[in-house]
Amino acid sequence: MSPAEQENDSLSSLEDRIQRAVQMVTVLRQEREAAVQEAAEAKREAALLAEEVKTLQAERKQVRSRIEKLLGQIDQLSAS
Repeated sequence: MSPAEQENDSLSSLEDRIQRAVQMVTVLRQEREAAVQEAAEAKREAALLAEEVKTLQAERKQVRSRIEKLLGQIDQLSAS
């Protein structure tokens, strides 16, 4: 193989490796962007769920208070 052919093969090999590297970087960037978007969505969902938990806890507290009041009234009726 002549030096010109070897140089051409080396250049071709380098070109192939660079093209693969560019493709890999492109794929990795796309995957990273998808992961960032997924993380942001998960964060939004977690915030919504935390707010829902807070609301449900407040409702539960109200229901407990009302039930305790009703039980107190029943106790008063029973004591009479």
